Amino acid sequence: MIYTVIDTFYLTDEQLKNSPSRKDDIDEETETNLRIYGCDLIQESGILLRLPQAVMATGQVLFHRFYCKKSFARFNVKRVAASCVWLASKLEESPRKARQVLIVFHRMECRRENLPIVYLDPFSKKYAELKTDLSRTERHILKEMGFICHVEQPHKFISNYLATLKTPTELTQEAWNLANDSLRTTLCVQYKSEVVACGVVYAAARRFQVPLAENEPWWEVFDAEKSAIDEVCRVLAHLYSLPKAQYIPVCKDGDSFTSSSNKSRDSQTPPVSKEVLPSGASANNDTVTLNPDSGGSNNSVVKQALDMLKESKKGDDDPKSMAVAVEGEEGREEPIQSKSEHRTEASGERNKERERVKARDRDRGRDSDRERERDEIDRDRDKVKDRKHRSKDRAKDSGGHSEKSRHHSSRDRDYHSSSYSSREKDRHRHHPYS
Repeated sequence: MIYTVIDTFYLTDEQLKNSPSRKDDIDEETETNLRIYGCDLIQESGILLRLPQAVMATGQVLFHRFYCKKSFARFNVKRVAASCVWLASKLEESPRKARQVLIVFHRMECRRENLPIVYLDPFSKKYAELKTDLSRTERHILKEMGFICHVEQPHKFISNYLATLKTPTELTQEAWNLANDSLRTTLCVQYKSEVVACGVVYAAARRFQVPLAENEPWWEVFDAEKSAIDEVCRVLAHLYSLPKAQYIPVCKDGDSFTSSSNKSRDSQTPPVSKEVLPSGASANNDTVTLNPDSGGSNNSVVKQALDMLKESKKGDDDPKSMAVAVEGEEGREEPIQSKSEHRTEASGERNKERERVKARDRDRGRDSDRERERDEIDRDRDKVKDRKHRSKDRAKDSGGHSEKSRHHSSRDRDYHSSSYSSREKDRHRHHPYS
């Protein structure tokens, strides 16, 4: 038989140590932390989107494969995690809309960073940028995978292996949980799913102290080696010893799902110089600008402000300045009154125009009524004429019928008389003596 192997994405330890992130000066600890953080995002978003576990497992495997070829410094871990969830939902035939994925990741980031939860408007510019970046990142993932996105999970082997080994049922759930946790590590890109399943079963049996047959190596039946099983157990133990993963901003070009980038741009804008205006009307109407960033100290700035306040109070107490201010206010009221007069005049003209339009409409209405009356009179006249013509036609028709009947009666009389005379003649012919 001919077998076609699709799931061929496996790396050695040396290839993992020389990953693209190491070339961008990202150490092993930071890379491990970001991998776990991205897998946590995928798992949590899958729960919020109500996706099956197969979708979340496929998304995490795609996430690890992508960062084996690309660096964390060039692709933001949050954007890549969202694209992996979106792509995995389509691969596992449980698709979700891009709007749903973006809203979930936006809400998760607000909660994780203790930001006020704001609804992501689907018609905003920020949403359009996120959606464009989501589809672009998905194309990058497909390009790096060579459009070969087949993923074989270790979960489907666990139940078969435990049934073959005749282990208790309580071991199944523990092995399943360990298989889910193994997806946060790089085991999915180092070993086949059969080997990971054997390591998970071995670790679960050790935790519950369930003896397995070691005299007869049971792992050889499942195409696994003892060294690989030990390595799987070691990686899982190291995973449980690590603290909770936190986000480390190492990406150069990627923005977050929230509007924190806009805040940083606003903070980079230079400060605007403040202008302090006196409250009272001074003689020259001069304004004084106080720049805290200039060569003077803060004490000099405070003294200038106090002096300005004292001058303004003196100006308010001075009766001359009050009189000038009152005159200024009266002068200001005059143009206001002129504006009100202009407004009243304009409103009066508008009212006149409206009355003219109404009068025209009334005249048009009267003309239309008169035209309607004329039309009705013409119609009545036409009806009377039609009636007269119809009566005349009826009279003519009755006179013609009487003349025809008279003509027919005279003709019948002549016929009868002629027939009687002919009969008499015939009788005399046959009887001459009578």
